Amino acid sequence: MQFDAAGLIPAIVQHARSGEVLMLGYMNEEALRQTLVSGMVTFWSRSRQALWRKGETSGNVLRLIEIRQDCDGDALLVLAEPAGPTCHTGRVSCFHRTLDGDLTETRTPASVILTDLANLVAQRASMPKEGSYTTKLLNAGVDRIGKKIGEEAAEVIIAAKNGAPAEIAWEVADLMYHTLVLLQHQGMTLDDVWVELRRRYGG
Repeated sequence: MQFDAAGLIPAIVQHARSGEVLMLGYMNEEALRQTLVSGMVTFWSRSRQALWRKGETSGNVLRLIEIRQDCDGDALLVLAEPAGPTCHTGRVSCFHRTLDGDLTETRTPASVILTDLANLVAQRASMPKEGSYTTKLLNAGVDRIGKKIGEEAAEVIIAAKNGAPAEIAWEVADLMYHTLVLLQHQGMTLDDVWVELRRRYGG
């Protein structure tokens, strides 16, 4: 790896499951070492001239999954699992402004919503909520969840037969949600599906 004249290397932090870019920080050799040893992402603060572990005061730590270097060895990609918002403003990602400086609510990639929804379903499984449809489904079991998936799949077909794009999008969203509930009920995650897709298509 190539550290710059100040002994630093830029580190781009990406959500390991959703692919969302969370922040940019800098590491020196000691920050990198501490990250690898502790499993908690640690940076070098250029303003304070000191090491700092992300989330050490807020609790919004970044749990290390993997680190990769780019083709030139002068930048790092840190794949991490965030425990709460990454940005000091309380937003999920530090990249929440357009080039003009305007705030934007649009997160990238768009598929990040799948991870958010899967997280919500997992939360309902670990902390059931009275009145929650997701909690009710999880408690009802595989037969009820499977019936809903069958119903939603049929509704997707009907929407397609009707040639109604908005209706198709609505019904596919319902089908995806119920599929996430089924995965959670079976102790599985989206990662299990991604692994199978990669096995099939070699991506």
